[in-house]
Amino acid sequence: MQFQQFYKDRYGMLRTEWRVLFHLGLYGQMTARDIGLRAKMHKTKISRAVQKLSERRFVIRARDEDDRRVERLSLTAQGRAAYTVLHAVAQRYDAELTAEMTQSERDALRQLLLKLQYRGMAGSDRPSDKAAGKT
Repeated sequence: MQFQQFYKDRYGMLRTEWRVLFHLGLYGQMTARDIGLRAKMHKTKISRAVQKLSERRFVIRARDEDDRRVERLSLTAQGRAAYTVLHAVAQRYDAELTAEMTQSERDALRQLLLKLQYRGMAGSDRPSDKAAGKT
């Protein structure tokens, strides 16, 4: 994938790090738990990604005033700059992938992808469905 290679080459990021950066760039300050719920990522993967992003000074951590166990994550100026660049590259990549489609085809594709995403989210909480061969 060209986009994945771009963020790896330019920023040394893995996919999980990009996903954390993306969520913080899109939604602003979040907790690791919030990111996990939105991105459907395991907490250990998020923790490792946050550690790497913190080391590169893309993310800052702040303890929650009310619950000291919780860290609020946000982008630094450097993280925001990386997000801005990567978001623009991702949008161009998306445009290239869908260039031969009509607007209605692009809309249909997005709707189908969302449907699959939500189906996957619903199915991930029901291991009995997977065991029964229902997916």
